[in-house]
Parts: sequence; structure tokens; C-alpha cells
Amino acid sequence: MTTRGLKDLKIKLFQDGADLNQMVEAYKKGVVKGFTTNPTLMRKAGVTDYAAFAKAAIKAIPDRNISFEVFSDDLAGMEREARVIASWGGDTSVKVPISNTKGESTVPLIRKLSSEGFSLNVTAILTLDQVKTLAPALNPKAKSIVSVFAGRIADTGVDPVPLMSAAAAALASNANADLLWASPRELLNVFHAEDCGCRIITATPDILAKLGLIGKDLTQYSLETVKMFYADATAAGFKI
Repeated sequence: MTTRGLKDLKIKLFQDGADLNQMVEAYKKGVVKGFTTNPTLMRKAGVTDYAAFAKAAIKAIPDRNISFEVFSDDLAGMEREARVIASWGGDTSVKVPISNTKGESTVPLIRKLSSEGFSLNVTAILTLDQVKTLAPALNPKAKSIVSVFAGRIADTGVDPVPLMSAAAAALASNANADLLWASPRELLNVFHAEDCGCRIITATPDILAKLGLIGKDLTQYSLETVKMFYADATAAGFKI
């Protein structure tokens, strides 16, 4: 699996984050095909004006998909915010969590918005039941992204690969529904995601920076590692 190179990958790489400078830099390099954000990432990046940040990102990156998330906790509020976000233009997807904080399903709202042709990114999904409940609500004529947090599944000690493969099968009949492997923990997850049938994987700039390691000779990598240890020990003046 790891013998494949970057040029062999069919899966689309999306950058996850809310640093506009990093987003623009990744956009100019051309490897990243889209971007995902969320309120938590925006807060960490120091964003204070949600709409201003989003509009600036759309203006700087007008021809790449960018997801912006609603953050109300009731369906009426989510719908209002979804309509505002969609009005900002660009190749924008409205990100809607699979439930609110009370655990109430947002599928009825997703069905309504999708039927109207909204481009949606349904997020915070961690179970196959959630995918199977969501799938019939997605309009096959509208673009949809189904973001399953495979990394968080793995954090619980569960192998996400079987679930992601089953999720891809559940969405197979909808050509416009892209399964997204969210929250990867390592570069190898890019290959895991592609083999599972995911069409998109998100990655932080740290993981994207490792793309140049794909296919690297491991004997050479071993030698470089030994040289690093030696150089650091020497620089630190360590003695035994």
C-alpha cells in the first residue's frame, strides 16, 4: 500500500484549519482541493468575526470548496445560519452537525436543505447508524459531503477502517455524496481512506507537510534519523 506515490492518489486532500495565510499558501501549491473549518478551529486561530473571516477566505480562494459550519443549537437557528452562509457565494458548503448538543437529530433539516439544492457538509458523524440514517436524506442532485470522524473513532481503540468501508457502501448509490475521512492521525490514513472508498480526507498542515515522505527510501530515512540523534547529542554537549 505504501509503495504508491502521491501522483497515484485519487482521493482529494482537503486542508483542515482556519489560518487564512496557511489556506492561501496551500491553495497556491495546488495539492489541496478544498478546505474545512469549524468554530473550534476558528477560535484557536484567533478569528473574532466569523462572517468577515469566511468572506475573506472565499474571496482569496474562490474556486475551491470551503465548508463553514452553523453553530446554533436549534434547527430553526441552524436553518437561518445555513441560508446566510450559502449566500456568501464561492464554492461553499454549509456544514451541519449530525445532531445538536441535546442529541436531537438534524436529519430533518438536512433533508430540507438538500432538497432545495444546498451544498452540505454533514459533520461530527462517528457511527454507521448515523450514516445510514443520513443517506436517504441527501438529494442525489445536490452536492453533499459526509464527514465521518475516523480519527476520533480510532482514539477510542476501535479500528475505523471497517466502519468507513461500510459507510462508503451505504453512500454508493449517491454519486454526489462524498465520504470524507475526518481527523486523520497520521499520513498513512490517506491510503487507508482511499482504500475504504472515501473520496476526500482532511488533514492539518502538519500532516500535509509529510506528503514529501511518501515513497521515501527507508534505509536512507534510517541513516538520516541516526545523523539527527548524533547532531543533537553533539550540539547539547552530552557526555557519559
